[in-house]
Amino acid sequence: MKLTNATLGRLPESVTVPTYDRAKLTPGIVHIGLGNFHRAHQAWYLHRLMQEGRALDWAIIGSSVRRHDAANREKLLAQDCLTTLIELDPSGTRAEIVGSMIDYLPIEDGNGPLIAAMADPAIRIVSLTVTEGGYYVDGATGGFDADHPDIQHDAAHPDAPGTAFGAMIAALKRRRSAGHGPFTMQCCDNLQGNGMVLRQTVVSLARLSDPDLAEWIDTTCSFPNAMVDCIVPATGPREIALARQLGVDDAVPVTHETFRQWVIEDDFCAGRPDWDRVGATFSDRVHDYETMKIRILNAGHQVIANAAELLSYETVAACMADADILAFFRKVQRQEITPYVAAVPGMAPAAYADLIERRFANPAVHDTTRRIAFDGSSRHTGFVLPILRDALAAGGPIAGLSLVEALWARMCAGTREDGTTIQANDPHWEALSKAAINARSRPRAWLEQSQFYGDLSDQPAFASAFETWLSLIWDKGCREALRRYCGG
Repeated sequence: MKLTNATLGRLPESVTVPTYDRAKLTPGIVHIGLGNFHRAHQAWYLHRLMQEGRALDWAIIGSSVRRHDAANREKLLAQDCLTTLIELDPSGTRAEIVGSMIDYLPIEDGNGPLIAAMADPAIRIVSLTVTEGGYYVDGATGGFDADHPDIQHDAAHPDAPGTAFGAMIAALKRRRSAGHGPFTMQCCDNLQGNGMVLRQTVVSLARLSDPDLAEWIDTTCSFPNAMVDCIVPATGPREIALARQLGVDDAVPVTHETFRQWVIEDDFCAGRPDWDRVGATFSDRVHDYETMKIRILNAGHQVIANAAELLSYETVAACMADADILAFFRKVQRQEITPYVAAVPGMAPAAYADLIERRFANPAVHDTTRRIAFDGSSRHTGFVLPILRDALAAGGPIAGLSLVEALWARMCAGTREDGTTIQANDPHWEALSKAAINARSRPRAWLEQSQFYGDLSDQPAFASAFETWLSLIWDKGCREALRRYCGG
């Protein structure tokens, strides 16, 4: 059955459908970056509230600033912005239709439709999932990258910006001029202190063209920190076919694991839905929750991603079934990651690492190694290297983390150990590949990428371990390196 509002009542009884009247929904949220994760996570929490007859004035308007999202926009509009969520569990699959999104804005140069939508006082939250590397943060310093061409463009053309942040600033300028209040800006990406990072980007960009507006934004808007967690694979023919097997003709279905978590700082300047009624947690300890998740889960993905690519494993579950990769994952987690993670209410770091291991090993979740290896330049700098710095400062073991970096360097050379090609998988792939090839004969060439490593190349313990591991990988292979680490 083709998925639309008109066909909801004719879907199979096994498929859960909205019980609320979608015609009565009114918008309260604009979400920028409408990927699978948002539809499986934030949109689902809101949908669950709506199933209780609540938050009907908080519906989502989707948006994007990227032209290549236009095709997905057309697909979603053709099915009334409904999404089939398919829960992947070894015991069986379950499908639910989520209806909390009611529109998807046109994608245009200058972002006029997006700015107009956010300027509407009915919009009280603007949320984002634009990837960890999308916030114009200088990788070496953590400060705002004011010299980036996108930022320079928006500073020179504040009324026709190209970035999501420039569009938010333009909308806030209109709201202030019209006497309307601010909105909350809510980052839903995997960044440590993501609300603070978003504040830095928005306020710093605004300051380049309108310092008075920047001050108003800084003092009146809110930027709550949050931790988000759910493994959501990319959608392809496999997922579309699975939806059809369940009786739903959905052009853009979303699959997801059974686990979800959302921990949010309760700082919303214009109100919020009661997400805590449906499983979200409001807490003043977001930092501890996000540190646990980012270091154990997100850094854990980087621990296995490049070894899996080099050994030609297609999925996360498949590589976790490899005894050498699993042993590597366990040892790095227990000896080099969890010592730098604080417990949170109800969960110790070691127990969380065990939970993540079980989630990664779920064979029903077709999560690809290519997806988790994507944008390593952001993910290593954001997830792995901060742990490495803590370990160096504490005088703790770093052999495993050094091996993680060496595996990344080897992967970026662009070939697997079976000779097949690894396609470009990073915004900086060309530069990374060049450094990786140079590092085959001179390993330090990789660490000299100061935009990623900063002064870590000057740390003798790390530089020496990295050089030893990379030389071994090129000489005897990835598996030999994993076994020496785990046997040492």
